[in-house]
Amino acid sequence: MNRHALAGIFLAVLAALIVLLSGFLGPDVQGVVLLGAALGGALGLVPDRSPAQRVGAFAVGFVAAWIGYLLRAATLPDAPSGRAVAVLVVLLVCLAVAAATRGRLPLWAALVGAGAMAGSYEAAYAADPTAFLASSPASATAVLLTAGAGFVATALLGPSVADDRANERATSATAEEVHEPVRAPALEPVRDRQHAEPSPVFRSFEPTPEA
Repeated sequence: MNRHALAGIFLAVLAALIVLLSGFLGPDVQGVVLLGAALGGALGLVPDRSPAQRVGAFAVGFVAAWIGYLLRAATLPDAPSGRAVAVLVVLLVCLAVAAATRGRLPLWAALVGAGAMAGSYEAAYAADPTAFLASSPASATAVLLTAGAGFVATALLGPSVADDRANERATSATAEEVHEPVRAPALEPVRDRQHAEPSPVFRSFEPTPEA
């Protein structure tokens, strides 16, 4: 638990430092610090696949979401139908990559990447869709910077989290076995026992004739 606390403190300090340095890093950083740090922290903490595979899946989802915005800006109508098509394309790309790699690039990490891009850029895109080529790099860079900070702060804790959860499951299973009440064997119903046992035969009393 001490390692978890240290990683959380390090992430908090790093996020605060990024906010303080936003004058040098760009004004878009301030609005996505919490989003990027949270998603990057989750990417580092979940002990599913290797860190490189998680980052690769995150990048796939991130690029897929960027392509979705490109389709909206270039070809799709600015209407619910156009947004629906873009969302469908992004999610299908994430699913196809996860299926093609047989889960080596996990789907959940790809979805985290898509969510990072969408969460950081949707408001800016809605404000001016025609400025996509100029505005999307700034938003992408800002959220990638903060997500990278979150990932670096927590990536080393992934195996530790897995070990802690395994120990918790083992302890819980042991406790359940110790406290499980001993059940007495079920008694055979009296009625069934009576039917099973043969009933005694009673013969009528016949007096013996005297000689």
